[in-house]
Amino acid sequence: MANLVVVGAQWGDEAKGKVIDYLAQDASMVVRYSGGNNAGHSVTVGQEEYKFHLVPSGILHPQVTCVLADGVVIDPGVLVKEIEELCARGLPVDNLKISAAAHVILPYHRLQDQLEEARRGEHRIGTTGRGIGPAYTDKAARCGIRMGDLVDPVRFEERLRAILPIKNALLTGVYGVEPFDAGQILKEYRAHADYLRRFVCDTPALVHRAASTDRSVLFEGAQGTMLDLDLGTYPYVTSSHPIAGGACLGTGVGPTLIDGVIGVAKSYTTRVGAGVFPTELTCEIGSYIRERGREYGTTTGRPRRCGWLDIVALRYAAQVNGMTYIALGHLDVLSGLPEVKICVAYRTAEGVVMTGMPSDLAFRTEIAPVYEVLPGWDTDISEVRTLEDLPCNARAYVRRVEELIGVPVASLSVGPAREQTILLRDPR
Repeated sequence: MANLVVVGAQWGDEAKGKVIDYLAQDASMVVRYSGGNNAGHSVTVGQEEYKFHLVPSGILHPQVTCVLADGVVIDPGVLVKEIEELCARGLPVDNLKISAAAHVILPYHRLQDQLEEARRGEHRIGTTGRGIGPAYTDKAARCGIRMGDLVDPVRFEERLRAILPIKNALLTGVYGVEPFDAGQILKEYRAHADYLRRFVCDTPALVHRAASTDRSVLFEGAQGTMLDLDLGTYPYVTSSHPIAGGACLGTGVGPTLIDGVIGVAKSYTTRVGAGVFPTELTCEIGSYIRERGREYGTTTGRPRRCGWLDIVALRYAAQVNGMTYIALGHLDVLSGLPEVKICVAYRTAEGVVMTGMPSDLAFRTEIAPVYEVLPGWDTDISEVRTLEDLPCNARAYVRRVEELIGVPVASLSVGPAREQTILLRDPR
């Protein structure tokens, strides 16, 4: 198997977890390289559904080493709870490794996140309030605390007592809230450290060895391309790099060891939070897609905004990620619609048609989608297992998407379960 990066090709929530789980059966390692517990991956196996927020989606395969790499920010309490829940369901977690260089989310990060979002008022970004942005801010400002610090009791206390006065000055002086007590944080986080210490190690050498010798490493992205800090719809983005390049930044593995990039996309488009969404459907069709696709956040439970497939955004994602394949999901959700639409361009208020992605899309609220309309299909396709058995209109839709993106479709998903996958080309 090749070393593959699995990225979200839209605004996140594309069902990357299912693709990772499917591919992980032939992998030696799955490495989560960015984001925090603001992301969620769902995996369905038989009648069991697993929801992951930090733990890599390959954890359901005991033979696979699962790594939380240095590009991830970790809320220790959330991670402890997630591990305990997996253990309670009889799943082994001895194959989990946590980078000593991964940054820690602390209570003041969560509070700062919530206070800043409230202060933005009508200009809110739509963060989850879980402290991810402030943790990455501290990382860049070189005043963060890392997992290696957390599991060293002396160093953790030294770091916390040096940093906390600065954070308290911000919280009390700007927002007028009560300061945090170092003793309380130390007590809470030492308990988390005791639980997590056995998992923490220096992961760059571990990942590099697997990538260079086994050649079967999956790099697991969180969120999606359009939420990338640099290349997404700024400022309505996340605080890290979900794109394929983030796999190198967030793990210490060089780009020459990456063999391919799989972009995961829905057969329609969704997004959570604020920001421009050219193909958004606020009508009955949008509600139809939301309910059939169970479009509610794995982590937050928030209803997702739904719309037709946006080829402009998807083609842009293929470009910036260097995608070799597309995994197209949720095709079954479109069943029952008399027609399906694909956005092939944007039209400005002045009537200019744009087929490329403008860097200032977030501010172009006047942009309207230019649609290509295809006939729909009524057949329930959730039991279909080959391309040939799909309705002809569904096959035509897949072929047209492939033509417009210019990247081959490797697999189709017709439901959430492992077996509800149609393999067109083997990316491994």
